[in-house]
Amino acid sequence: MNVKSWFGWAWEWKIGGCVALLAILSIEVSDRVLAQIVPDKTLGAEGSVVTPNVSIRGIPSDRIDGGATRGANLFHSFRDFNVGEGRGVYFANPTGIENILTRVTGNNASNILGRLGVLGGANLFLLNPNGIVFGPNASLDIQGSFVATTADRLQLGDSGYFSAVESQTSSLLSVSPGALFFSQVANQPTAIINQGNLSTGKHLTLSAGNLDLQGQLQARGDLKLQAQDRVKVRDNTQCRWKN
Repeated sequence: MNVKSWFGWAWEWKIGGCVALLAILSIEVSDRVLAQIVPDKTLGAEGSVVTPNVSIRGIPSDRIDGGATRGANLFHSFRDFNVGEGRGVYFANPTGIENILTRVTGNNASNILGRLGVLGGANLFLLNPNGIVFGPNASLDIQGSFVATTADRLQLGDSGYFSAVESQTSSLLSVSPGALFFSQVANQPTAIINQGNLSTGKHLTLSAGNLDLQGQLQARGDLKLQAQDRVKVRDNTQCRWKN
C-alpha cells in the first residue's frame, strides 16, 4: 500500500499483528563498532554527560545524563552512538520529561548490539541519517514509545525542527515531536537493520529509506514500519502487538 506518511510518499505498514512483506532488499550487517558514545559540542553547556561502566539492571552500562531541557522535551546530541555486545546504554529520565530526542551528527551508523533503555517512562527518539543496526542480541528496555529513524530531521511545531545534519540551525522547542523528513538528494537510501528482539511498552516505529527486518518486533501500542524505498522481512521475523 502506497500512502502519504508523516514525511512524504513512502511505504508504510501499521501492524496490529504480523504481516508478510516481499523480500526485496539485501544488506550486510557490519560487526565493527567504533567509539561507543561520543557527545558532540553542538549543545554547548547543555551537552550530554556520559558515565561509563555503571551497573544498571544487572549489566555494565553507560548512563547518559545532561542534555538540553525544553519543557517536557530533553535533547541529546552525539558524534557517535553505539551499544556494545553484552552492555547497556541508559538515558536518565528527569522529572517532567516525556520525550528524549537523540541525534547522531557524525558520519557513522549506530550499532546497537546490547540493551538500549530509559530510566523512566519517557519516549525515546533516535535519529541517525547514516543508518541504525540492531544486532542479534539487541534489546530495548523502554516503557514508553521508541522511534528509530534515518531521517535527517524531526519537526517541532509549525516551523521548528531538530536536525542531525543542520545542527547549528536546529530548534530546541518544548512542543511535541511531529513529522520526520528525509533528504531528497541522498545518493543511497540508508537503512535500519534489525536482527534482535525489540519490544516497547507503548508504540514502536522504525522509519528509514530501507528496512531489513530479521528479528522480532513487539509493541503494546502501534507497530509502524515506514520505508521510502524498500522493505525486506525474513521468514523467521515475528511481529507482535500486545493488549
